Amino acid sequence: MRSKSAELKTKICDTVNDWKRNAGRTPSLKELGDELGVNKSTIYRYLVEMNEDGLLEYDGSSIDTKELNRRTMNTARAAIVGSIPCGEAQSEEEYVEEYVNLPTNLFGKGDFYILRAKGDSMEDAGISEGNLVVILKQPTAEVGDIVVALDDQNQNTLKRFGGFDDNHRVILEYMNEDVYPGKTILVKELMVQGIAKHVIKSL
Repeated sequence: MRSKSAELKTKICDTVNDWKRNAGRTPSLKELGDELGVNKSTIYRYLVEMNEDGLLEYDGSSIDTKELNRRTMNTARAAIVGSIPCGEAQSEEEYVEEYVNLPTNLFGKGDFYILRAKGDSMEDAGISEGNLVVILKQPTAEVGDIVVALDDQNQNTLKRFGGFDDNHRVILEYMNEDVYPGKTILVKELMVQGIAKHVIKSL
């Protein structure tokens, strides 16, 4: 294969890394070509040669650069999927705002997603409106865990799991004694969507 432009090879790697960082994915051949002003067939030939030369990994569909491989070894990818009420349970359509990489030395390993808190019912747990709450996906919870809960009415909320009352109803506890002293939500059935593990906030 004829030798290709070193400058364009560098631009391809930089563009792939930028897409992964900003969009949470690598670009398609068309997207890569459009951004660099090069047609798709030329991009394909470059990717094949760069794969052969060990500059990146390309299997005909996905692209991985050395920087991406180094970065993802010590990170956990998580989607920011909109808001979760810290108040009365509400129906909330889940949607992905963006993807971020969480350093595993700070957040640990696991299947995470991130929700943006709404309301003031979890202030005593250090969760305020607008905070990003890092959720570990799991279907079970222990009493005392702060959970993302989906009840039998398909409503979700962020509350402390307080166990069960005498009628075997699930207790979801508010954590803001100044505003909601002793307030709880009682539901007949509960599906745990995950456990809150970390809170990301501005100082």
